[in-house]
Amino acid sequence: MKTVQMTLDDELVDAVDAVVKKLHTTRSAFARKALRDAVENARMKQLEEKHKTGYQRKPVQTDEFDAWESEQEWPE
Repeated sequence: MKTVQMTLDDELVDAVDAVVKKLHTTRSAFARKALRDAVENARMKQLEEKHKTGYQRKPVQTDEFDAWESEQEWPE
């Protein structure tokens, strides 16, 4: 694990301190989770953009899923 130094606004530090106190955690644990969540969010946005670009290049054909639909068993 590495130690990273960051510069934050006083108001942000106060807000983080209030949250970590309620959550019974530490600034570091809170920051790690926030950064992991932000990295995952960025990864998901990249994948969504990749899918969007793919469908723009090769749009779904009107009858593309017809065979699949007829094979599904839907409970009544």
